[in-house]
Amino acid sequence: MSKVSAESKRDSNVEKIFDEPNSVPPKKSKRWPMFLGLFVAVAAVSGAYYAYDTLYGSKHVVTDNAYVGADIANITPLIAAPVTEVHVSDTQHVAKGDVLVVLDDTDAALHLKQAEAGYQQALRAVKALNATDKTLLAQIEGRKADQQRAEAQYTMAEANFAKAKIDLERRQTLVENGSVSGDELTMAETAFKNAEANLGAAEASLAAARAGLEAAQGQQMANAAMIEGATVEENPQVLVAKAQRDQAQVNLDRTIIRSPVDGVVSMRRVQVGERVQPGMRLMVVVPLNEVYVDANFKEVQLEKVKAGQPVILHSDLYGDDVEFHGTVVGFSGGTGAAFSAVPAQNATGNWIKVVQRLPVRVALDPEQLKDHPLEVGLSMEADIRVAE
Repeated sequence: MSKVSAESKRDSNVEKIFDEPNSVPPKKSKRWPMFLGLFVAVAAVSGAYYAYDTLYGSKHVVTDNAYVGADIANITPLIAAPVTEVHVSDTQHVAKGDVLVVLDDTDAALHLKQAEAGYQQALRAVKALNATDKTLLAQIEGRKADQQRAEAQYTMAEANFAKAKIDLERRQTLVENGSVSGDELTMAETAFKNAEANLGAAEASLAAARAGLEAAQGQQMANAAMIEGATVEENPQVLVAKAQRDQAQVNLDRTIIRSPVDGVVSMRRVQVGERVQPGMRLMVVVPLNEVYVDANFKEVQLEKVKAGQPVILHSDLYGDDVEFHGTVVGFSGGTGAAFSAVPAQNATGNWIKVVQRLPVRVALDPEQLKDHPLEVGLSMEADIRVAE
């Protein structure tokens, strides 16, 4: 019995040995379907990616690094004055032209009255110059008459002097023959001296008349230069006074500060009774109907991006249910790193390249903003359709 069992056991071991090699092929036959499945999966993923890139990815550039912006209006006074009224508060909607702040106008009103008085005084001064010009012209005519009279007197005195000289010379010749007495000679000498004196006086009068005429003409020319080539209203002196009056009126108008745009009031800092100075920020008005989006795309995404391409945007505020339509306006003049207070030192030895982002300005549809307003600083997701 033991011998038979030993032989049967040996035979079973031999069969087991011969059966083991025959079990390898089934294991190998199971690996081929696995490799085939893996290959099919990789091919499917590659094909899906290729299809996605061809049909969608190559026609779109997307970023969630986008934020709402606006050209806010800073409300600042242009004159120094105390605040008497503040008509708005933060979050309040205002329209263009609405009164925001009222300043004390006492000083501005007084300056306007002074400027108006100066303007009226300038008008009267120019009118007086016009009247003076007519007076000076009349004086010139009078001086011309005086000169003509002096010239006539000088001619008469010159003739009398010539006659007296001839009479004196004649009598001096005859006095040696005794034909003329000494008294006649004396009378002739006296007449000559009188004629000579009259000639000197006439000459002086003529010089004075000529000088008076030149002085009158000079005064008239100086006066005419002040009013020549312009009416009373166009006279430079009047224009200066008028400009001062207009400036005073502008300063008075500036005591009422109005909103320059439609929008929402933010950052209100002014209080009643506070004395403000020119350039001091009182508040800002954000024009929510004119907001835009600055989408910061990677530089490797911008190859096909051009101005005028359509943009689809979604806001985190409204979610995917609200779709905004925009248009690419243009590109910023530089990246954020270039305009930072401490720009990157790329020339150093430990430089590491970092992909930069360039802001792309996107204009939004104003009609959509009326239905779904956006505030400055909100996050957006931008999708530019580069294929269009």
